[in-house]
Amino acid sequence: MKIVLIGATGLIGSAIATRLSAARHEVTGVARHPSATDRSAVHWISLDISRADAGAWAGILAGADAVVNCAGILQDGPDGSTEGVHASGPAALFRACASAGVRRVVHLSAIGVDRETPTAFSKSKRAGEQALMALDLDWIILRPAVVIGRGAYGASALLRGLASLAFQPSMPHTAPLQIVHLDDLIDSVLFFLAPGAPSRLALDVVGPRRYGFDEVVGLLRRWMRWPAARVVRMPDALAGLIYRLGDLAGLFGWRPPVRSTARREMVRGAIGDPAPLMQVTGLTPHDVEDMLNREPASVQERWFARLYLLKPLIFVVFPLFWIATGLVSVGPGRERGVQLVMEGGTSETVALLTTLSGGLADIVIGTAIAFRRTARLGLYAAFGISVVYLILGTILVPRLWLDPLGPMLKIGPVMVFNLVALAMLDDR
Repeated sequence: MKIVLIGATGLIGSAIATRLSAARHEVTGVARHPSATDRSAVHWISLDISRADAGAWAGILAGADAVVNCAGILQDGPDGSTEGVHASGPAALFRACASAGVRRVVHLSAIGVDRETPTAFSKSKRAGEQALMALDLDWIILRPAVVIGRGAYGASALLRGLASLAFQPSMPHTAPLQIVHLDDLIDSVLFFLAPGAPSRLALDVVGPRRYGFDEVVGLLRRWMRWPAARVVRMPDALAGLIYRLGDLAGLFGWRPPVRSTARREMVRGAIGDPAPLMQVTGLTPHDVEDMLNREPASVQERWFARLYLLKPLIFVVFPLFWIATGLVSVGPGRERGVQLVMEGGTSETVALLTTLSGGLADIVIGTAIAFRRTARLGLYAAFGISVVYLILGTILVPRLWLDPLGPMLKIGPVMVFNLVALAMLDDR
C-alpha cells in the first residue's frame, strides 16, 4: 500500500513509519522538519499541517491508499497553534482525502476528548474528530492514553526524568492513567490499515490497568533498576510555578511537557475502556510493566533519564552565561577589557571596538541559544567564538594563562559544556 503518514517524526509517527516500511509499504512521511537520514525507506515531504490547505495536499495524496494522521501539539506557541494542528489543518487534509479518493483515514486523537474538553488542546482534538466524522470516508479515530515505549518524548520522557531523582516528587491533583504500550497502539493502527478492516469507529486505546501518577514513576524506577525513593508531595505553589515556567519556555519555542495545559489535562486523567477495541480487532492490550520487563532498561535509558531534567537547566544557564558576559563587557567591565586588549599593542580605539564587538557578540549568541529555533546556530557560534577568544587571548595577553582566576583555562570547560548542549538539543 501507499500510505501518507502525517507527523512522521514524532514518537508515535516514527514508530509507525518503521513498522510500515518493514512491511514493505510505500510510506510518504509528512512533517514540519523532516530528516531524510532518519529512515531511507520513507519519502519525506516538508509541510506544516496547520498551514496547508486542501490544494497543498493534492500532489501528496495522489495514488495514496490510506492516510494516518499523528500530528499533535500540546499548547499554542511559536511552533504552532492547537487549532491549526488539531482542527483546521486536519479538516483541510480530510477534505483533500475526499477529493482525491483516499477513503481510508486513521486519525490519532486523545483519550477522553469525547467526554470532557477542559483545554484548547482537547477542544481542538475534538473539533478535528468532528471534521472527520462529517465526511463520507472510511475513517477510524483512535484515542490513545499516555503512551510508553522504548522511545520517550513529552509525558513519557518526563516520567523517566522524575524516576531518576533521589526522591520521588508527587505532583498534586493528578488523576489515574491507563498507560498504553507503544507496540499496542501501532498494532491497532496497522490493523485498521488492512484492506477490509472495519471503519467509521472511534475507539479508546488504553492499557488494561489503571495507575496513579506516583505508581507510574515507581514502575519506571523499578524498570531502570533504581531502589524505591521517598515520595515527597510537591506543594501547589511550587507546582504552579513550574507549570508557569514551562509556559514561559514555550514562548521561546521549547516544548516542555510541564505546561498549564498538562496541568489541567492531568486533573481529568487518561482512562478509557479497552473492551471495544479488543472486540473489533481481537488485540489484547499488554500490561506496560510486563512489556517493559521483557526488555530491561540499558545504561542508555538510565543516562537519558538522569540527563532529562538537566536539559532545561542547561538551556537556562548557558544563555544567561553568554548574555551576562556580554553585558559585563559592554558595561562595567568595558574599561578593564580595553586595557587587556591594549596589552597586545593595539590602539585604544581598536581595543574599544574589539571589546564592544565581543560583548555584543556574546549577547547575540546567548539570545540565539535561548530560542529553540536558533539554539543550534547559537551553540555553533558559541563554540566558534570560544576558539577565537582562546587564540586572541593567547596572542594578546598570554599572561592570562597563569592568572589564578583562570580566565583562559575556563574557556576549555565552557567549550565542553557547549558540546554537551549540542548533543542534548534534539528532542526526538
